Amino acid sequence: MQTRDTVEVLTGEHPDGSVIWLHGLGADGHDFEAIVPELRLPASVELRFVFPHAPVRPVTINGGMAMRAWYDILSFDSESRADENGIRESSAILEGLIAREVERGIQPRKIIIAGFSQGGAVAIHTALQTQHDIGGLMALSTYMAMPDDAENATSRRDLPIFMAHGSFDPVLRMEWGRASADKLIETGYSVDWHEYPMAHAVCPQEIADISQWLSAIYS
Repeated sequence: MQTRDTVEVLTGEHPDGSVIWLHGLGADGHDFEAIVPELRLPASVELRFVFPHAPVRPVTINGGMAMRAWYDILSFDSESRADENGIRESSAILEGLIAREVERGIQPRKIIIAGFSQGGAVAIHTALQTQHDIGGLMALSTYMAMPDDAENATSRRDLPIFMAHGSFDPVLRMEWGRASADKLIETGYSVDWHEYPMAHAVCPQEIADISQWLSAIYS
């Protein structure tokens, strides 16, 4: 199924859970669509995967070129990289998608928010601040772009969190992701951390680990 703002993939006729998965810079909602069958989820796990399209906006580090982006990227360093207003705007989009899944009959604890790269940064921010009692956070090849998110978090500390990063990532250094995971752990969260010998991408072992994590949550 595809709407104006999302691509949707069902793993069963009667989904009782939803995964809202945000793509990275310059991609769109189709980017992770093909991963769903690769997850090889058990037949008993019936989910709706929702892949939204980011708005089109100018991106500073790409010479102001307009492309799909959840927020503007202002520089190449970790501290002043992210456009915080853009993160908040995209977080509001994600909140709306969570609310839509609740309206469609999905319990909040059956909703996982996920994201790759800058989509993951938005997912982290939203997961820590949302008033919805969501079921989990999956953050791939990303980091905590809003530095005060962990200290100001309002979500439950037993929120399941899966974080993964490539050890050869030239775009978002793995040290940034690891530091974000450590900060979450320091503030009382448990993080299921994974490292893979890859660049800024997703690899087969990661897909298998995601499948296992999702299956455990929805079992």
